[in-house]
Amino acid sequence: MTTSLLSAIDKQAEQLTALKALLENELHLISSREPETLMALLKDKEEMLSLIEEQDKSISLLFEKAKANKENVDEALAAMDGCNAIIHECKYLTQINAKSVEQGQLRLTHLRNLMMELRARESMTYDRTGKTTGDGGSKGYTA
Repeated sequence: MTTSLLSAIDKQAEQLTALKALLENELHLISSREPETLMALLKDKEEMLSLIEEQDKSISLLFEKAKANKENVDEALAAMDGCNAIIHECKYLTQINAKSVEQGQLRLTHLRNLMMELRARESMTYDRTGKTTGDGGSKGYTA
């Protein structure tokens, strides 16, 4: 039974490594602003997370059976520590990706505000009293 548990944990480590690679690729796509490719990658990432969740459940069942049968699970625990290390790397990459998306959104907001200020300056006029007013979008002249 322990060999099936170890092989399940090894499979989980492979899946986590694949997830880590997806996260690294995600950062590249975020920075290069390729939305179509990024959306496809997000779908792949979602599928990978589902596979990892399923594998977690099977590992949990195998681990509980091994413990119930009084089998030595030290080797399995050591292998799980390796998986936990990969999980921590994935969490770190996820935080970096979230920050990158947040910074991109802030840049877009800043650019939008600059554009609105520029339009407001271009449409500024003076009324009869000499006060500045924004043009209502009319380009016509009145006498």
